[in-house]
Amino acid sequence: MKSRSVSLTGATGFLGWHIATTFQRAGWTVRAIVRPGNTKPLPDGVESRESTLHAAALAAAIAGTDVLVHAAALMRSGSEDVLRAVNVDGTRAVIDAANDTGSRLVLISSQAANGPGTPLVPSRENDTPHPLTPYGRSKLAAETHVRADARVPWTILRPSAIYGPRDRGFLQLFRLAARGRFLLVAPPDTAFTLIHADDAARAVVMAADDPRAIGETLFIGHPEPQSPDAILRELARAFGRPYRPRRVPPFALRAIAAAGDVAWRLGIEPMLDRSRLAELHAEGFVCAVDRASDRLGFTAETPLPAGLESTLRWYRRQGWV
Repeated sequence: MKSRSVSLTGATGFLGWHIATTFQRAGWTVRAIVRPGNTKPLPDGVESRESTLHAAALAAAIAGTDVLVHAAALMRSGSEDVLRAVNVDGTRAVIDAANDTGSRLVLISSQAANGPGTPLVPSRENDTPHPLTPYGRSKLAAETHVRADARVPWTILRPSAIYGPRDRGFLQLFRLAARGRFLLVAPPDTAFTLIHADDAARAVVMAADDPRAIGETLFIGHPEPQSPDAILRELARAFGRPYRPRRVPPFALRAIAAAGDVAWRLGIEPMLDRSRLAELHAEGFVCAVDRASDRLGFTAETPLPAGLESTLRWYRRQGWV
């Protein structure tokens, strides 16, 4: 079999780490594209190349690799301009680098680029996008540039909410659950599509190697949506705690979110701001995942209980909970 190689941005991050190790297990040579002076660890056996987010530097860093996976992104900021500088301008430089080198391009976008959906009317790839947040708008703009400007084979993947080992986004829920506190900050029956990091990374590797993925935009998520109540119940079971949920009043959430917006201006990253509250109070964030199944044969396999348990084991080993 011909040896295959991939360059990966964002390899020091949560999802990027899982993508890098999954490519390795599949027999690929993995090159991490990192910022100059990077001190964050990489998986063993991953080559490191430093580069700024400029097309010429990126082209030199990725030269000779078959596929470029762009997973680096900024998920939260108090400034939409900052989000666009990283997520949009950075993607444009990645596209130029791929065009210069001929590397196949896989963009890791987000369900946030398309917007809300419910179990009865899930968000689909061909829907008119309605992103609710600056982050979602920045990822949608990045997708638009890929479709318009990439002259190489490309694929756009839109993962749903990702959880798993190394994740900090769900960490606070685990820490609260460890103390027996189960706070409902969204209506208990609101539905969300989730995906474990191992499944999300497997989808990336499949998309990078399958000609059927070329020119496709694909949602990546578990086929069974979950409610906040179901997630908290599973956390209670994992921690062996009685499940006594408490609903946080909407007025309190609005006040906390407003304070979060002020915190950004003070240089402090808050747990909750108005953007995050908009997603929590949407009608739901459910996406249809049948196109990924039809095009790639991909199905997320990790059920919620097993995924939460694997995440908890990793958190405990690291002393995070």
